[in-house]
Amino acid sequence: MRDFLNILLDQIYVVSSSKLIIKHQEGLGAIAPDQWNRLNHQQNPFLRHEFLHGLESTNCLAPEGWFPRHITVQADNKLVAAMPLYLRTNSYGEFVFDWAWADAYARAGGNYYPKLVSAIPFTPVCGQRILIDKDFGNATELRAIVIKQLLESAETAKISSFHCLFPLEEDIAAFADHQLLKRKGFQFHWHNQGYRDFQDFLDSLTSKKRKQIRRERRQALAAGIDVKILKGAAISDEQWHSFYDFYCSTFHRRWGSPRLTLDFFKLLSVKMPESTVLLLAEQQGEYIAGAFAMQGGDTLYGRHWGCNRQLPFLHFELCYYQTIDYCINNGLQVLDAGVQGEHKLSRGFDPVPTWSCHWLRHAGFRASIDDFLGHETREIDYHINNLNQHLPYKTTNQ
Repeated sequence: MRDFLNILLDQIYVVSSSKLIIKHQEGLGAIAPDQWNRLNHQQNPFLRHEFLHGLESTNCLAPEGWFPRHITVQADNKLVAAMPLYLRTNSYGEFVFDWAWADAYARAGGNYYPKLVSAIPFTPVCGQRILIDKDFGNATELRAIVIKQLLESAETAKISSFHCLFPLEEDIAAFADHQLLKRKGFQFHWHNQGYRDFQDFLDSLTSKKRKQIRRERRQALAAGIDVKILKGAAISDEQWHSFYDFYCSTFHRRWGSPRLTLDFFKLLSVKMPESTVLLLAEQQGEYIAGAFAMQGGDTLYGRHWGCNRQLPFLHFELCYYQTIDYCINNGLQVLDAGVQGEHKLSRGFDPVPTWSCHWLRHAGFRASIDDFLGHETREIDYHINNLNQHLPYKTTNQ
């Protein structure tokens, strides 16, 4: 195989009419954090320079086949647009599953990998994928410039495909203008309807679901469990070590090697103390379980969980009920508890559509994927509609 690690490196493009310089960056180390963060209009913690560069600097990416090729657009030495972008050698940690696509491409005699992906590694969270300085010129034009240069680079390098995962509507529209295919998925999010407290939330549910949650909370805490919620610099080394053991145990049990390093988690509480939230369950002076979340804008993002002993409903208590309570107490509007898990529905979470966008270099392969996505989208729509018929909330006539 050709030396894919050199793909897209040392390429500089000048758009003379706009005096823009476009580069592929082998990491965020050369980019000033304030310049990058200035483009993060949604206050998404996963798009902050500290988070993305932290993944690079604490050895989370290369072992898992993520190689940064971020796009930056500069005007007069000022960053005016950017895209987090990675060259991938596999599809682990993406949460938009294209393993069957890769297999079909290989059986037809092609090399699906390396491919290009714009996403937050290991993080199925929606957000900007084309970061734009809205005070500089025309935002629509800037997005078009980034996409055009990206696709020309991929075509020249003979890369099989480009995938943008969990983008916002404005980016989806821009990709659609360049004929990228759209793929639909869904997640479960909890929405704060102005609840005064957790009891107020419970009162919005049907009697059956309300009793179920009360029973689960009693059982989760019955064995003398005390839950601590910690933020940022208040998290000690001992607490990080305890949580990291829990996190690793979950990965070893389910997926193999852990994706994130202990140094990465510690770095977050130093570099992003306002965003880093850790929930720990303690029993008789010993930490037995933990959940990690990130806070940004009006949203709490539940990310990772682990334990060293199995207790009934403790996972639900830390990952759902404690985090819902946290959102209510802190005026947050959304709890994004991650992908999958239809059990979330009965606990107050709604199905929320998500999207990804895909460019396939081979025309025949693109046509096959387009046909597949048409069928898949209809199935997703049917499933979401069915889920919405089983929400746990009271109806107006109850």
